[in-house]
Amino acid sequence: MEATIPFVDLRAQYRSIRDEVRMAIERVLESGQFILGETVEQFEQHFAGYLGTTHAIGVGSGLDALRLALEGIGVQPRDEVIIPANTYIATALAVSAVGATPVLVDCLEDTYQIDPELIVTAITPRTKAIIPVHLYGQSANMASITAVAKAYGLDLIEDAAQAHGARFAGSFCGTLGRAGCFSFYPAKNLGAYGDGGMVVTGDDEVAQRIHLLRNYGQRTKNEHVVKGMNSRLDPLQAAVLSVKLRYLDRWNARRAAYAARYSQALAGQGVRIPMIDPRGTHVFHTYIVRTLHRDELQAYLAHRGIQTGIHYPLPIHLQAAYRELGYRAGAFPVAERVSREILSLPMYAELTESQIDLVANAVVAFTSQKR
Repeated sequence: MEATIPFVDLRAQYRSIRDEVRMAIERVLESGQFILGETVEQFEQHFAGYLGTTHAIGVGSGLDALRLALEGIGVQPRDEVIIPANTYIATALAVSAVGATPVLVDCLEDTYQIDPELIVTAITPRTKAIIPVHLYGQSANMASITAVAKAYGLDLIEDAAQAHGARFAGSFCGTLGRAGCFSFYPAKNLGAYGDGGMVVTGDDEVAQRIHLLRNYGQRTKNEHVVKGMNSRLDPLQAAVLSVKLRYLDRWNARRAAYAARYSQALAGQGVRIPMIDPRGTHVFHTYIVRTLHRDELQAYLAHRGIQTGIHYPLPIHLQAAYRELGYRAGAFPVAERVSREILSLPMYAELTESQIDLVANAVVAFTSQKR
């Protein structure tokens, strides 16, 4: 049946800002400047200013942001980079793209973030960097992870693709390591109308290198000083994102309010609700519940017109693309268990309280049958 409550409704968001978006796009079309240029530079400045960092470099996607950040800090083939087993595959693909080896670490049972204590056991003489992923809209434990990185002389690159506007200990996610990486995939809290990404950094040298790498390694026209790539944020996307950035805090506040409403309705009702680390803020890119009857619950909700998602159903070490890493089933028991039990409920700023209540009531109706 057609969904009565979609998992994400990008059309509703567009309708709320349509006039501003059309005017911003029209300005780009009138300018005739369709590769980099003033519109991209302005958005980069606004995004860096929002986060309170020095540099923001717009690139083609979140995956490219991670790859360019790794190259920017000097990760080489044969280096190892520690990442969580419970993340989207792009985190691993970026490591592979620069010729390095992703080394996986299991996640925590409560927040599903990378387990800082296990990071230490994964460090070898070849380890160059750690990529903590701020999963689902909440920061990883950056206090512990930063301490580990400092103790072992490792670089930190934050994967903040799901954490636009989230904070840890008062600082924005993306500004706590040597570089932070964002995705502007349309369904993100700050999403473009196509692909896009951003690397932010306070390191002048890293920023300069990424500027070169994203644009064919070009310093001036036809002068190529490094072997680069074509990964430039599109001005049309930058224009859209500049409009949306003005609304990000407001949209995040709505998400947090809806998450609180979900949690109030679902507490003690047979599903595990999200745990919020009190040291930070959660911007609820997704609202995750956990149950042993995940697939049944998803089918039950779908039958009632409620769309859901699973983030993510198969950990990286069980993906065919990463068989060569040599991990077997059981290597990361928490990530494997979580992947079988988590379900993402509808979450976006344009939801209504009545829709939240409808979803929550449907979940409770299902779980009451399982008691």
